[in-house]
Amino acid sequence: MINTLMIPVTKSFLPPKADFDSFLDRAWQDRWITNRGQLTKELESKLTEFLGVDNVLCTTNGTLPLQLALKLLGKKGEIITTPFSYVATLSSIVWENCTPVFVDIHPEYLTIDETKIESAITSQTTCILATHVYGNPCNVESISKLALKYNLKVIYDAAHAFGVEVDNQSVFKHGDIATCSFHATKIFHTGEGGALFANDPELLAPLFHFHNFGHNGPHNFHSVGINAKMSELQAALGLAVLPYFNEIKEKRKLICQMYLSELAGSNFQFLKIRENTNWNFSYFPIIFETEEQLLKVEKSLNNQQIFPRRYFYPSLNTLSYIQTKIIMPISESISKRILCLPIYHDLSPESISKISSIIKDQLIINSK
Repeated sequence: MINTLMIPVTKSFLPPKADFDSFLDRAWQDRWITNRGQLTKELESKLTEFLGVDNVLCTTNGTLPLQLALKLLGKKGEIITTPFSYVATLSSIVWENCTPVFVDIHPEYLTIDETKIESAITSQTTCILATHVYGNPCNVESISKLALKYNLKVIYDAAHAFGVEVDNQSVFKHGDIATCSFHATKIFHTGEGGALFANDPELLAPLFHFHNFGHNGPHNFHSVGINAKMSELQAALGLAVLPYFNEIKEKRKLICQMYLSELAGSNFQFLKIRENTNWNFSYFPIIFETEEQLLKVEKSLNNQQIFPRRYFYPSLNTLSYIQTKIIMPISESISKRILCLPIYHDLSPESISKISSIIKDQLIINSK
């Protein structure tokens, strides 16, 4: 039984069950549950229109698109990447037999510091794999110029960035390939799922084959491949959730605004959203002055059945399976001091006030 008094860091939005059932009924009628049925194709079509992108390829989770992109573009070379991301970003690089080369992050935007990328480029570099952190975009213009100068490919881990726009166009339109997660914890979700976006149409065909065992028709095989296809059940949930996206986003915007108001004047740092960004309010992180402060606040919140998340922690360059250790001072420092507060569509104002009061009370205690 779910503890209704508990406040988790996030909660999946569930549409009216009748909405979901109407799509499920179609799958039952067709008796087509996977292998790119009509619901998957319809979801891809609706997402293409909703996001204003050229193409969408839906997948069964959000990690496989990264692996497919690296399989195509990584060429087992060096991949310049960020140490401040979820572990899936790094593990995909290592899984595809590429070598991660870390570049530290911007201290306010928390995305890869584009001014430090050029010095990390070598003759073995094949790609830049950067993360739009908490949906906050990287400096896509600067990264594009570097990629052009050195003939590199750009992959964006946009797991958090559904609905985000830069200069009034989808953030998915940047880079050679962008990927997204549709995990149940994301602002738009299919229960479990993801997608990739190829901005060069010539990249889409090999990616499509990769995600479908390499099939080129029922009896021919274009290339090596794996099974990354989205099921009809996942697509049905996505189709039921999508019409509510703008409503969900607006509710989360109000929650972020209330946190900012409640916590104004406190001695910690908020995420700085990059200029000319239409953000999606996917996360609400705060950065404490010290890790000790964070741990005391986290414990106080947990004691009240409130469960924020240390996300992202630890800094990826410190993981045990990284062969060459290199210090990333900004990422390592921030990863120890950052805490994502609860945020979801029906988080009540009373809960936000309670969370904020506990944080402020604990900070006052710590300062004495």
